[in-house]
Amino acid sequence: MHNVVIIGSGPAGLTAAIYTARANLSPLMIEGSQAGGQLTLTTDVENFPGFPQGIMGPQLIQDMRAQAERFGTAFQTADVTKVDLNRRPFAVTINDEETVQARSLIISTGASANLLGLDSESRLLGHGVSTCATCDGFFFRGQPIVVIGGGDSAMEEATFLTKFASHVTIVHRRDKLRASKIMQDKAMKNDKISFRWNSVVEEVLGDDVVTGIRLRDAVANDTAMLDCKGVFVAIGHTPNTQLFRGQIDTDANGYIQTTHGTATNVPGVFAAGDVQDPHYRQAITAAGTGCMAAMDAERFLEAEG
Repeated sequence: MHNVVIIGSGPAGLTAAIYTARANLSPLMIEGSQAGGQLTLTTDVENFPGFPQGIMGPQLIQDMRAQAERFGTAFQTADVTKVDLNRRPFAVTINDEETVQARSLIISTGASANLLGLDSESRLLGHGVSTCATCDGFFFRGQPIVVIGGGDSAMEEATFLTKFASHVTIVHRRDKLRASKIMQDKAMKNDKISFRWNSVVEEVLGDDVVTGIRLRDAVANDTAMLDCKGVFVAIGHTPNTQLFRGQIDTDANGYIQTTHGTATNVPGVFAAGDVQDPHYRQAITAAGTGCMAAMDAERFLEAEG
């Protein structure tokens, strides 16, 4: 029986591990087979407080993990394949083999950025391909950038990136945007933003870093090259909540709903990080909610006696 089981090992989960371990709750973290969350796909992190020269994403995760381990967190590098939240203690099945029991549960499984599914996109992720303008826009000062998407997120990312880029081209597969009227107007009135309509990205170009993209015109069916130094994919995120469907309250998009801090509708289950945050999606905000979830779990267990 574990006092706290933490599912997910990004900044939210690792911060929760640090705090629950320091509270002598001996947490068990189930990292997942791809441990570390989205930060492991990021190169330079320059907006996490305390690192004036920046830090590599994988190094930040490694340091946070070492800190959690130092205070007594136990780790399993495995996948959770099933959870039962309908009874206490909660049952957490690992790799379809082992089942552990938990008095409380912290869900920090994050959200995955939706990608185009191109091999070249995956290969250059973190080397000019990004899913976060706030995280990476600074690295493209004075350079041409492409934003892919047609919703509010794409318009917001493109507008933000004009602070850094020499020019931003929005590539959209249709001839109309899905974004709200106010966001469309804001982007269209910005003289640093242009649009490529009815266009589909077929390939991200570049060997070690992005040098451009190859586009196919969905109407004329011809192709063209577009030079750029950065490609920002802004076609939404999907919260990693498949394990918990039908057992816990989520919003229409699948994000876990929390009240009074990080509490879910299931007593003893808490959620932190991008799995319950569709708005900010930053390492520092994830870490903050990880701290909150740890304190909420500690108080819950204390109240139970």
